[in-house]
Amino acid sequence: MLLGLGTGSTANFFLSFLAEAVRQGELKIDAVSSSLQTAARAKELGIRICEPRRGVRVDLTIDGADEIAPDLSLIKGAGGALLREKILARASRHFVVIADSSKRVARLGRRRVPLEVTPFATPWVMDEVAELGGNPVWRMDKLKPDRPCLTDQQNYLVDCDFGLIADPRGLATRLKEISGVVEHGLFLGLAHAALIAEGKEIVVLRPLKPPAPLGQSDLVLD
Repeated sequence: MLLGLGTGSTANFFLSFLAEAVRQGELKIDAVSSSLQTAARAKELGIRICEPRRGVRVDLTIDGADEIAPDLSLIKGAGGALLREKILARASRHFVVIADSSKRVARLGRRRVPLEVTPFATPWVMDEVAELGGNPVWRMDKLKPDRPCLTDQQNYLVDCDFGLIADPRGLATRLKEISGVVEHGLFLGLAHAALIAEGKEIVVLRPLKPPAPLGQSDLVLD
């Protein structure tokens, strides 16, 4: 199968287990990566990385999330890979989220919504986001605090605090209308399921279905 690989701390744990299964001959996969960092790590672990191709969809993408609402709406992008993560999710037949219970929220918005922004447009994007009440903050490089953080596409990141979001779809539409916004971190209607670690138990979340322990869930990916 062709597997999509997410980016971030949770995705890194998954990558290590995946590589071990490949080494043991339990799985035979090719993979598409959501970031250069994940691609490099996957290659180190012996996982073959492929580039996107026309007419070829990803069978399954597994990734983490920063927030997960009951309808599986997500905020993603704390790791800075939101553009490729969303492209990969949309190109996948199935998109499954893995996370711990701290990521579950009743409503999105406790965490900031990241935007990937073209460098030239960043000041004006921040002005428009401020008019929407988003309190934008330019994300700086952790290792070089005097320089902006750059994405794999050499764009900037702007983190926006809208508070609890009453209308995620409406906000997503407004953000996409801002010239210079390449992508936003609201992932709406993309996740097919979420596997949530609650202590030693795994709970499966699916849209329009009650949470269920992994062993009692009807989660089947064709």
